[in-house]
Amino acid sequence: MAKFKSDIEIARKAKMSPINKILAKIKIPDKSSAFSPMGRHIAKINFDFLNKLKKKKNGNLILVTAITPTPAGEGKTTTSVGLSDGLNKIGKKSIVCLREPSLGPSFGMKGGAAGGGYAQVVPMEQINLHFTGDFHAITSAHNLLSAMIDNHIYWGNRLNIDENKIVWKRVMDMNDRALRFIDINTNGVAKDFKRVDGFDITVASEVMAIFCLSNDLDDLEKKIGNITIAYNKEGRPLYAKDLNANGPMTVLLKEAIRPNVTQSLENNPAIIHGGPFANIAHGCNSVIATKTALKLSDYVVTEAGFGADLGAEKFLNIKCRKAGLIPKCVVIVATIRALKMHGGIEKDNLKKENVGALKKGLINLKRHIENIKKFGLQPIVAINHFELDTNKEIKTVFNFCKDIKVEVSECKHWAKGGKGTIDLAKKIVKICKKKKNKSTFKFLYKDNLKLWDKISLIAKEIYRADKITANEDVKEKLKFFENNGHGHLPVCIAKTQYSFSTDPKLKGAPINHEIPIREVRLSSGAEFIVAICGSIMTMPGLPRVPAANSIKINKKGETEGLF
Repeated sequence: MAKFKSDIEIARKAKMSPINKILAKIKIPDKSSAFSPMGRHIAKINFDFLNKLKKKKNGNLILVTAITPTPAGEGKTTTSVGLSDGLNKIGKKSIVCLREPSLGPSFGMKGGAAGGGYAQVVPMEQINLHFTGDFHAITSAHNLLSAMIDNHIYWGNRLNIDENKIVWKRVMDMNDRALRFIDINTNGVAKDFKRVDGFDITVASEVMAIFCLSNDLDDLEKKIGNITIAYNKEGRPLYAKDLNANGPMTVLLKEAIRPNVTQSLENNPAIIHGGPFANIAHGCNSVIATKTALKLSDYVVTEAGFGADLGAEKFLNIKCRKAGLIPKCVVIVATIRALKMHGGIEKDNLKKENVGALKKGLINLKRHIENIKKFGLQPIVAINHFELDTNKEIKTVFNFCKDIKVEVSECKHWAKGGKGTIDLAKKIVKICKKKKNKSTFKFLYKDNLKLWDKISLIAKEIYRADKITANEDVKEKLKFFENNGHGHLPVCIAKTQYSFSTDPKLKGAPINHEIPIREVRLSSGAEFIVAICGSIMTMPGLPRVPAANSIKINKKGETEGLF
């Protein structure tokens, strides 16, 4: 078997174009008022230019999602990049819109998020590591608010903050389970103000969610001001604006909020901006980035994190609701390997042909297809090709899709780049031309539905649970949110990405399972309610053998082990 080059080896040999040439492809002029270069191959678009785009017609929005993730891999980002390259190959102007990778997965278990093989965005090392510093800015803005809360209490507590009802934690962009619960002010001058605190990962921060749901700088500052930080001793909610924190936090974010432009290996434009996790947040890139791309191209390919039950559901129910966006079609990425895992095969046995297991695993794909159709959208299946996939296995998926009247395409972008997705690109163009009106799209639930009913509806309709449970504290808190004017907000369910259920070991398409709601949180700035299910953590831990163990600088001064 031929030895394949690693993603980082392929990326390192890429012939990148200067960023001004990439921007010229989407008619962004080579002027300082239009963009700010961040080195030779990355740029941030300026708001002076963005404001001129408002009257331009929108292109077609394509959402890329996937089946339920497995250790075998699905390749959603790779497919997104490859599809955008494929659309450009057939003469369509396309931009891929992705999230920025978090350092947590890059040094943990999942790896980076710049695609793979010959369907990548570059410069890969910069994108997967510090990139343009956006995540550092978000971390700093979040922790500035944390510092201002404790400082306010130290200097007399004019707002009468109840130290036992502070709901704003600290964050850092790294997996570190030791920081989930910490004791602060245990010594020194602040020892009279001891309390329990904790850290979330930056991508779970409400500041990240606000960053990705804001329309401009003014909207960002307004939303930050509405963050609930704590409750006073009379039970009244207190907000970031009560501490005058929204001004300085926005200052820290004023450069980060401008979308970043890079390129694919085929020198096509890519906008990479924002990055909330889909299992603990809403899992989509920024509204600003998506809307910008829609003004600058005919086809915008964007992804939502993890499987369609998480990322796509939140993209459609939260991002589309907030931003007024409607995708023309949805691509569901699947691999033969992952489908066989959903059919009961262990990872070590995936190299062998097993049509029986594949047929069993197709129940997972079918569930996701059914769910997407509930939003009135047209799904198309993209089979992300692996070398050991057999003709019988590929034909099995094609026959399955034919039987349920869903388009399907075998994609070889990992090995061939955009050339490997030409069939998928042509089929998507055809679907988009059929969908001239917006009337078929619908949200899963209406704004005026009770919060508990919204959670129940997602659990039953998307996860196929037959029971939703929560203790009285959770139910009382939801009523409290409603009584304080937040009942109209959408819900963001934090749940394991590895199953429709809350048990990551339940593959396929489980039914008759229970969704336990452990905790609910109000994100009043981002304007959604978070429902935390099962054992999901908003600060992940590292695996037994983290990716960090293999990452190093070689004798040539190059990074090794990043994937």
